[in-house]
Amino acid sequence: MVLVRQEIGDVLRDFRLQKGRTLRQVASKASVALGYLSEVERGQKEASSEILASVAEALDTPISVIMHEVGDRLAVLEGLSAVPDSLPDELVAEFDADMMVR
Repeated sequence: MVLVRQEIGDVLRDFRLQKGRTLRQVASKASVALGYLSEVERGQKEASSEILASVAEALDTPISVIMHEVGDRLAVLEGLSAVPDSLPDELVAEFDADMMVR
């Protein structure tokens, strides 16, 4: 079974290390307990959207970038060969038509 919290933790850790920041630095800047952030990075705790937003801000990284990376990793784990970066034209047209009705 794929655990989303594990992938989120791995991505947060990877971004933190890429930025050259310690767990203590990020936890402090995000106003999150060091132990809690450590558990999130190890996939042992589920982080709320508020915590994720605070950590993303502490990493100077948009949360959308973090979640996009999580999505890409989940797709690989699920065996998808390619993850589209955009929606098919037919789906966009259907969505646009639906929005016009509302």
